[in-house]
Amino acid sequence: MSERAISADVIVIGAGMAGASVAAGLARTMKVVLAEMEAQPGYHTTGRSAAVFAPSYGPDGVRALTRASRAFFDAVPEGFADVPLLTPRQILMIAREDQTESLDALIDRMSGEARVVRLGKAALREHQPLLRAGYAAAGMLDTGGQDIDVAALHQGFLRLLKARGGKLLTNAAVQELTRDADGWQVQTQADTLSAPLVVNAGGAWAGAIGRLAGAEEIGLVLKRRTAMMVAEPDGFTRRDAPITIDVQEEFYLKPDSGRLLISPADETPTDPCDAQPEEIDVAVCADRIMTAFDLDIRRIESKWAGLRSFVADKEPVIGFSRVVPGFFWMAGQGGYGIQSAPAAADLATALVQGKPVPGHIADQGLDPACVAPDRMACAA
Repeated sequence: MSERAISADVIVIGAGMAGASVAAGLARTMKVVLAEMEAQPGYHTTGRSAAVFAPSYGPDGVRALTRASRAFFDAVPEGFADVPLLTPRQILMIAREDQTESLDALIDRMSGEARVVRLGKAALREHQPLLRAGYAAAGMLDTGGQDIDVAALHQGFLRLLKARGGKLLTNAAVQELTRDADGWQVQTQADTLSAPLVVNAGGAWAGAIGRLAGAEEIGLVLKRRTAMMVAEPDGFTRRDAPITIDVQEEFYLKPDSGRLLISPADETPTDPCDAQPEEIDVAVCADRIMTAFDLDIRRIESKWAGLRSFVADKEPVIGFSRVVPGFFWMAGQGGYGIQSAPAAADLATALVQGKPVPGHIADQGLDPACVAPDRMACAA
């Protein structure tokens, strides 16, 4: 295959949820090329997510972006998706007796949220019948949770990108990034791309992309998360039961299409890779789940792992590099990137184009300085 030279207004690197969503937003008014290293977009973290829309989940900036995303989920653009993106799914955070201080601290942070209620021991099994008697002392029920159709959301953004004239390149791993007076040149496996602006939405590879560009280090740490499917117990009928999460995130369980999706909520530091589940994590998961729930796990029906990317404060990194011009970070989404994707893309689109923070995001109290690569400008 002969090498092609492709020019654009902006090159977005990485076609997972972050890259697809911001590329679609920018394509409304700009010529966009979206470069993906795999043969299909979303192969890594996006395609392995068990996403729940959880307004109570994450640090302050994440929660603001999640709240600001709700209007998009409730009224998607025409032709974006042919199925609802959200399906009601309550969220139950549970605490053992030794964890009740953590639960109370979480409830305090959520004070003023009408959808959040504290549950005593007696009420827990009414909401989660699988919970083992005597395990949990209290819980917090968030009635505002929703399951997210991750595939429909991701494909919707890719469809929107195409409809707006954007170009998706697959098998386009970035090999070199250089900059001259005319802007950026991005060398991929097959093409030479050029544009004044580059958006780094490389997910687990965002740190490596930043280093290729000569940008600042943002302290991105990759953490492996394991998940698996097991059979429902005989006679189980509560497929509407809440996703149930340990208040200190030691595990979670969620009914899913006639099975139970379970995870040890592991966060094992690792390098960028095609993540695979480790047997020790599978064993730890089974032990934690059987300790907390009235289940006897004899067989794992399927298992997988994905990578979650964090910086120290667990907020996303959205903003221009302070070191190299025309290089924009959209990284560090951690475990919150799906639920906050619509508003995060709106924020990134505005900042890339030099526009004010959109009103629906500003209304949620988000200061863009608090998600910028240089957090020193963030208001206390």
